[in-house]
Parts: sequence; structure tokens; C-alpha cells
Amino acid sequence: MKVNVAGINFNEVQTEVLIVGTFKHPENTQGWSDFVSFYGSSLEKWLKAGDVSTDHKKLTKLPTLQEGKLQRIFFVGLGDRKTLDQDELRDIFGTVGKELVSSKTSSVSIWLDSFINEDIEIEDVAYLSAEGIGMGLYKVPNYKTSSNEVETYLDNVDLLTNSDEQEILAYFEVGQVYAEAVNEARTLVNMPSNVLTATKMAEYAKELAETYDFEYEELGKAEMEELGMGAILAVNQGSTEEPRLMVIKYRANEEWTDVVGLVGKGITYDTGGYSIKPKDGLVGMKGDMGGAAAVLGAMRIIGETRPNKNVIAVIASTDNMISGNAFKPDDVITSLSGKTIEILNTDAEGRLVLADSVTYAKQQGANYIVDVATLTGGVIIALGKDKTGALTNDETFFETFLEATVETGEFVWRLPLTESDKKRIRKSDVADLNNSPGRDGHMIFGGGFVGEFVENTPWIHLDIAGTSDASAAHDLGPKGGTGAMVRSLATLVERMSLENPEE
Repeated sequence: MKVNVAGINFNEVQTEVLIVGTFKHPENTQGWSDFVSFYGSSLEKWLKAGDVSTDHKKLTKLPTLQEGKLQRIFFVGLGDRKTLDQDELRDIFGTVGKELVSSKTSSVSIWLDSFINEDIEIEDVAYLSAEGIGMGLYKVPNYKTSSNEVETYLDNVDLLTNSDEQEILAYFEVGQVYAEAVNEARTLVNMPSNVLTATKMAEYAKELAETYDFEYEELGKAEMEELGMGAILAVNQGSTEEPRLMVIKYRANEEWTDVVGLVGKGITYDTGGYSIKPKDGLVGMKGDMGGAAAVLGAMRIIGETRPNKNVIAVIASTDNMISGNAFKPDDVITSLSGKTIEILNTDAEGRLVLADSVTYAKQQGANYIVDVATLTGGVIIALGKDKTGALTNDETFFETFLEATVETGEFVWRLPLTESDKKRIRKSDVADLNNSPGRDGHMIFGGGFVGEFVENTPWIHLDIAGTSDASAAHDLGPKGGTGAMVRSLATLVERMSLENPEE
């Protein structure tokens, strides 16, 4: 996509569509009278009559009245100038992106200044327009043979403002990076499990590492057996596909200290094993690697923005299948940490691969750990599908993360992890831990199990079982993978890098 910053001269717009923010009292927008002079005095009458809507998220498309390349104006309703916030503006730009796809627009101009209010500055508009439109442009890849439709992509954007060109471009480009990383993660989640195997995911991770000059390590089944990764290997026992452990290191500093660990669950398909899911529950299990996709997306942003913080990403990937070799309820396995686990539920497999993953992240020097996973249906029962559930053992670390989520507009809610919960996780007559204490408090038990392997390392657990997939189209994208937590993980690392006294 080619991006240009141009001064505000409507007569010189050379794109197909001009996007104009329209508050309830647009006459208070700086430069509005110049725009009316350009477009035509009839605009004032259409606004008063409601033919051009200023209502929140309402889009009015009108043709231009002058000859030239510019064909249409998109009037974007912003509602009350005093109440519009950044999250709403991101969503609004998402709806604009979807309309640009629908109308097959290849070039647009955005009048940035028309979206400003007391809380939203010109730099915010540049960033949010790129992020929102970029996510709104996303289309789910399909494998249909009957469609001959040629995809049309937005390939030219002109940003209309008299503000500093380099600064505006910088903010817009960062927004683009975030949107593209989210869309990459969405595509991974949307891929069928026979296409995205553990091996294919590892190939993607290796290519990502090569693109951004990250260090990369990949462990196969033999290496896992040698190290004693019994939890991952147990989940993989029923599969004909070999497991993979992907390790990506971003070295911001010469010394490998003060390292943030991002750990993702990469179950490419989950049958539930012998604790098999009902037939309706099997549909959609290709997305059980949403945590891995979130971590890979975050690493793409980190590769582009190069924050001053050491980061390690660890992803364990396998499918959870049924065969004569599959692990069973009543089995006892030994994890990489040496802790033994009684298997009570083979459908509680995500916490097992995370157990070995966080242990390995610690062994590789992680001083902070965030694990992210489509872990439990319990989080949906507790919080619905629009909220990510969280656990933590460190208040300061979690507060920094919450600040990141406020910035990205991704809602996270913390649940308690009590000593009573921990006792139930540790209750077993034959092993150190059990992997499924009960249905009550299911999300807490799932994340709390991972916490047993994190121990005293500052840690945040994110359960995205509800937020990683959208059951219907929404402002920022279509039905399917959402790329949940990609932006928040990357923003957390960025915020932590700014806390570094050497920055």
C-alpha cells in the first residue's frame, strides 16, 4: 500500500474516495467551510434534513459534484464530538474498511483533521485510521473453486492534513503494522487443521524468525523425548503428526536479562481425546491454536517496531487425537519440570502443553511470562464471548498489562486464584497434580494448573476461548478468527521497554 501525506486542498484530491468525519455540529470542524465550498452548498441542506447522517457509525455515500478523479465522498457519522473516544473511532474506521472492500475501492483520501476532538489528536487519528481500516479490510481466505472473483485491495492512501508529514506517516505505519499482524493471526486461526499442521505452523514460525532476524529453535518429538517433555508428548500420543516446539528469541540487548516470555497454546485440532467432545463441539476446533496465533502475531509487531526489551516466544503445537496409542484418563505422566500429573480428562490437554512450554521458557531465561490460550469453555460461561479471562500472581505486572489493554481496546477481566483452588489442583492420590479438578471454576482450574509450573515467576494467564473467534461479523472484521490479544501482547512489551531505565 502506498501512503502519502498531503495538505488540505480538496480540489487536488486524486483518489477515488474521500473520507470525511462528520460530527453532529460539523460546522465546528476546522476547515469545514472550505469543504462545503468545495463540495457544494447543498450539503448544508442535506445535513439538516438528515440525508447526510451524523449519527454514530452511520456511513453516507454521495457522488462528487465536480469533474475529476474523485468519484465519491464517504461521510462518516461520529455522533457527539464530546463523547467520541478512541475505541469507538477504531471501530468506526473498521466499518469504513469493510465498505471499501465492498465497493472495491483501490484509492482513498482521509481528511484526518475532520476526526479530531478534545481527546483524539491528529496522531491518534492517523494511527487508528490505519489500524481500524486495516482490520476492516480483512477477508477470510476460502478454498472454493467456483469463484472467479478477482480480489481488489486498497493500494493507495492519501492523508489530508497540514500537520508534520513524517510524524503522521510514522503513526499511520505503526497502525498498519498492528492491523497486518492481527490479520495474519486471523488467517492462521481460520486455516483448516489438515492444512495447518504442527509442522506447517513451525515452518511459518521459522519464516517469521528469518524475516526479522530472530533466533529460532525448533524441537521435534525426539528432542522432546530426550528433554523429558512428558506433558506435550502425552497429548501427541494419539496423533500421526509429530509435535513441534517453536522457540523465537528477540534480543534487544546484548545481555539476555529482563526477558518477557510469551507462551502460546498451539493445538491444531482438538477432538478431546478419549474424553471426546460432542459432535457439535468438534466443529471449530481448528481454532484451538488461537493462543499460538496471538503470540506469532505479537512477534511480527515486535519484529517491525523493535522495542528495547528482550522477548522469548514459546509455542507447543500438536493435535489431540484418538487412537490405540492415545493417552487416557487414569494415566500418570511426568512433565518437563519433573512434576507428575494424573490425567482425569484428556480434553484438558491445553494446560498440559502449556505446562511444558512455560517450564521451557523459564529454562531459557524468561523473567516474566504471559501465556495465552483457547483453554476452557468455562471462561465463556463466566464472562461471555466478548471478554478475555485472566489470572495473575503479580499485581504490578498485571497492572502494566491492563494499561496495555486499555490502549488497544481489548477487554480483559481478572478472576481470582485462591489457595483453595490450588489445593484442588494438587489433589491426587497418585501424582503431584491432577489436570481436571471439576467443572465448577473451570477457567480458574485450567489457568491455575499452568501457574503450578510458573511458580514464583511474574505471570499472567489469558484465556481467549471466547474472544479468539467471532460467531458473526463485527465492526473490525468478519466472522471467524479475531486475532485476539495480538495487539495487547505487543503493546505490553512496548510499555515494558519504556520502563527500562536505559531507554
